[in-house]
Amino acid sequence: MALLTPRRRHGQEYLDDPTLGARFAKRSMGDVARSNALFGGAHAVLAELEDLFRAPGAARSLTILDVGTGLGDIPARVRAKASAHGVTVCTTGLDTSEVLALAAHGADLPVLRADARRLPIADDAFDVVLCSQVLHHFAGDDGTALLRELDRVARRRVIVSDIRRSWVAAAGIWLASWPLRFHPVSRHDGVVSVLRGFTVDELAGVVGAAVGVTPRVRRHRGFRVTASWTPHRFQ
Repeated sequence: MALLTPRRRHGQEYLDDPTLGARFAKRSMGDVARSNALFGGAHAVLAELEDLFRAPGAARSLTILDVGTGLGDIPARVRAKASAHGVTVCTTGLDTSEVLALAAHGADLPVLRADARRLPIADDAFDVVLCSQVLHHFAGDDGTALLRELDRVARRRVIVSDIRRSWVAAAGIWLASWPLRFHPVSRHDGVVSVLRGFTVDELAGVVGAAVGVTPRVRRHRGFRVTASWTPHRFQ
C-alpha cells in the first residue's frame, strides 16, 4: 500500500496564521467540526475512551482536558457518550486562539487560552488528556514538547488522534468539501492536514521517542489513527 501513502509534507495551513480573521477562523473550524462528525474524527476519540466508560468498577466521574479544542465539538460528544454510560465528565478545553477559545467557552466547557507546548497546568491534573488533529501542526522539537506536556498533566490516559496519511484521504476530503460547502480555507487546509498526517508506525515512533512509552496505536474509520497510553509513572 506504499503507493497510496505520499511522502510526509509540512505545508502551511491558513488556520496556523495568527492574522487570519475571526470570521474565517470560526467558519473554518465549523467545517472541521462537521468533518469530525462525518468522517470519523469524533468516533476515533470516543473509541479510545470506551473502555474507561464501560470497565467494571470504572470511575463514575472523570476530568478531561481537550488540547486544541477548536469549537469544543469533541468534548461535547465525549460528555454525551459518557452520560449514556452513567459517567459524569468534567471537560476543559484549551486553545491558543483567542477567537476560538471565546467561541468554544460555555457552561459545560471552560476554556483556557495557552500554548500547548507550555501548558499552565499542574502535573497529573486531569484523568484524561485529549489532543485531536493537533500534533500534525507541530514538527521536530515542538511536537516532542507538545507530547511531553500532554503526558505530564495526565493521570490515567493520553489520547492523541490524527489523520492517517493517504492519497485516497486527500482526494476524499477535497471532493467531499464541495457538496458540503466547506469554505475555501477549509478545503485547502483539509488537504494539507492529510499530507501532514501520520502512518501507524510514524505515530508510534514519535510518541515513543517523546515520552518513553510504547503507545497503543490503532486505525479508525475515515483515515484516522490514534495513539493512547498511560503515563509511565502510573503504570
